[in-house]
Amino acid sequence: MPSSASSKVIAGARIATAVFFLLFGEYKLAGPGFAHGGFQGYLKGYIDGTAVSFYRPVLAHLVLPHAVWLGYGVGLLEIFIGLSLLLGLWVRPASVLGALFMLNLTLSTWWEPGHGAPLWRYFGAELDTLPLLLLFIIFFATDAGTVWGLDGRRRA
Repeated sequence: MPSSASSKVIAGARIATAVFFLLFGEYKLAGPGFAHGGFQGYLKGYIDGTAVSFYRPVLAHLVLPHAVWLGYGVGLLEIFIGLSLLLGLWVRPASVLGALFMLNLTLSTWWEPGHGAPLWRYFGAELDTLPLLLLFIIFFATDAGTVWGLDGRRRA
């Protein structure tokens, strides 16, 4: 079955996104800095001010007490998402995980511009999470692993 030009563009975006996630995950797993201090610092900033109010207790009472374990978990999640997208294997489940991960980061950093800022500033401050969230939705909806990926070969 020949691939359309748009399917190839989506596959290219999938592969480029994979590289980002492999780099993100590698940084978190290659040394102890993220899991043993860096992640806790981010969490404290989220809890103290940037997270939406209903999400702060989740971060404070469920995530922060297990920050070391979850810091490594975040790195492993990013490596899994990156490998899945790169290989085009299990792209739909990885896209769901990626979208949930981006939603988590959006909820954690929403108030970064400060309370009472113009609405556009909140969306502008989320330009590192919202475009990735939208890409994951596109990867899921188009079954992006079927072009230039193992998902397509498994189904053939």
